[in-house]
Formats: sequence, C-alpha cells, structure tokens
Amino acid sequence: MRALLRSLEAEKGSRMTSHTTTGRVNQKRRTYKAILDAAKELIRTDRAFTMLDVANAALVSEATAYRYFPDLNTLLQKAMSEQRPRPEEALASVAGSVDPVKRVTAATEYLLRHVLTFQNAVRATIAATIGAPQEAATTRRGLRFDLIDHALAPLAEAVGEDDPVLVQLKRDLSVVVGAESLFCLLDQCGLPPEEAIVSIVHTATTLTRAASREARKNKR
Repeated sequence: MRALLRSLEAEKGSRMTSHTTTGRVNQKRRTYKAILDAAKELIRTDRAFTMLDVANAALVSEATAYRYFPDLNTLLQKAMSEQRPRPEEALASVAGSVDPVKRVTAATEYLLRHVLTFQNAVRATIAATIGAPQEAATTRRGLRFDLIDHALAPLAEAVGEDDPVLVQLKRDLSVVVGAESLFCLLDQCGLPPEEAIVSIVHTATTLTRAASREARKNKR
C-alpha cells in the first residue's frame, strides 16, 4: 500500500511539473510574439524607435526584450522578414507576362515602395550592418534578389540561367534596384519619393531592355 501511495504521489508530482513546464513554454511564446508584434507595428511608423519603445509597446521590461532578441537590429530583421511577401505574391500583377521590361518595372516599383513603408527600419538595419561586410549576404540580402530572379525568370528560361548577359544584368539590377539607390536620390539629390521611384525604374528598365535584346540576339 505504501509503495502504491508513493507511486501515486510521484505520478502527481510529475504531472504538476509537466504542467508547470508547459505553462512556462507557452508564456515565453506569448512574450516573444508580443515583442515581435510590437516591433512590426513600430516599423510602420515614421519615427525612429529603441528597444525600450518596443518593450513598452509589448508591455514587458527592456531587459525582457533583450533576453529574447540580443539587439534591436536582430529584432528589426526578424520583424521585417515576417512581413516579406513571396516574389510570386509581389509580382502577381505581371504573372501572365513574359516581357522582362514589364516584370522588372513591377519588381522595382514594388521593392521601392516596400522600402518606403519600412524606411526607418531599413535605414537602421543598413547603419547597423554596413560595418560587417562578411555578414551582408545574410543580414542585408533582403527581398531584392528574389524579386530580380523572379522578374527575369521567363528571360532565363529563354536564354538559359548561365547566359553571361543575363548574369551581368542581374548584377546591374542589384546595384540599381535597392534601398541604397533610393536613399541616395532622396537624401543627396533631394528628390521626392515618387520622382525617385520613377528615376530608378527608368534606369532599371533601360538596362533590362538592352540586355534582353542582346541575350536573345546571341541565342539565335
């Protein structure tokens, strides 16, 4: 009988421990989500913010926020990546077109407006990572390369992925189609956002038109 009682007590203690552990795990998930959701909301605003601002919005302490994310840049990258669309979604308006110029136009406009939506967060990420070029491929790759690849997919199918003209075009577009080019036109040239977008689209489509003609001509 004593052995049975001990067994029942042990089983009860095990269940209590399991419930406690599950409760802690769920609480951590809720806290993580609250911090991430707060960051998502703040990056859509027109103001800069700190980890303390995120913590206050999430109703947690700043120390708690830092336990889940080591720095603001890591949190910003996670928040932006979770709101990043798939290329197919971003370019749904030209899904039925194989014209590389139309597709690159759509990709360029989408990316630049996306950057404008998250402008403060993008600027903060660039500022935080510009001094770590060895990490740039993972920390700053962003959406541009996926959009460029998807926009040029029909051309790649026509001329081949390894076509040197296509490879060079992708490199050229990666320089033009991005936050850095947009911020240059906004900050140094003093252009309003719409004019800056028009200028970058003009450059991107000029490059695409010339390269696609050359690639198709070489394929004949």
